[in-house]
Amino acid sequence: MSPTDTADNFAEKQHFAEEVGLFFERSGMTRMAGRILGWLLVCDPPHQTLNDLAEALQASKGSISGMTRFLIHMGLIERFSLPGERRDYFRVRADAWYFAMESGLAEITRAREIAERGLQLLDDENPASQKRLEEMRDIYTFFEREIPLILARWKQDRSA
Repeated sequence: MSPTDTADNFAEKQHFAEEVGLFFERSGMTRMAGRILGWLLVCDPPHQTLNDLAEALQASKGSISGMTRFLIHMGLIERFSLPGERRDYFRVRADAWYFAMESGLAEITRAREIAERGLQLLDDENPASQKRLEEMRDIYTFFEREIPLILARWKQDRSA
């Protein structure tokens, strides 16, 4: 617990981490990864050791260790050290959400390519299946075209 946290405030932050964990679990990520991310969004200081995370989230160090590696791989958090200290710290990357959206674009491209491959496979044999695949391809083509424009506008707004 941070020196500035009251017991109630600390508990509210823990509850927030749980809420983020559930949100990300519904999105396909593990609940623990979401809990870590949620905690790192609200903790003070904004960087935490493995022990800090395990204590705040009441979780095993092994679980925390595995999920921090996952979140680092996803580009959402980073590990760093402070001069003169032997411990590693974790924090949310400054560009985490932009990076997540940009990474999602690669998945959108992959989904469009899968739909196109399905359309080639059918080759006019099943109009109903073709219609479903065309809708899939078309929506992912739309997102593939529009998301880079949205991200560019985001960067422009942020720099203004």
